[in-house]
Amino acid sequence: MVIMTTELPSIPLADLRASFDLLLRRLETTTVDGEVALDKDYFWSVPAAARYDVTAEPGELTIGQVSESWAHIKNLLADQDRAVGHHLVWLADVLRAIGHEFPG
Repeated sequence: MVIMTTELPSIPLADLRASFDLLLRRLETTTVDGEVALDKDYFWSVPAAARYDVTAEPGELTIGQVSESWAHIKNLLADQDRAVGHHLVWLADVLRAIGHEFPG
């Protein structure tokens, strides 16, 4: 059962930054040498057009790769003028993998 609301979310960037900083600090206390080692690389990905249409089955899935998404983020760090909105999607791929690896 899907519960539909009429109010769309509005995310204050200051709150987003504060929550991300909090979670990153917490993660740093559980890691060795400030790195996170993941034991999975490939994942199922729902195409963007289908991801937010909860009234229909998503259809064909694609395969994503955490290491590829991370490579895009590392390239961004090397050339910050290249920043595009899709870097947030790649960052989300990496964060999702970390969240699944270190849930608690």
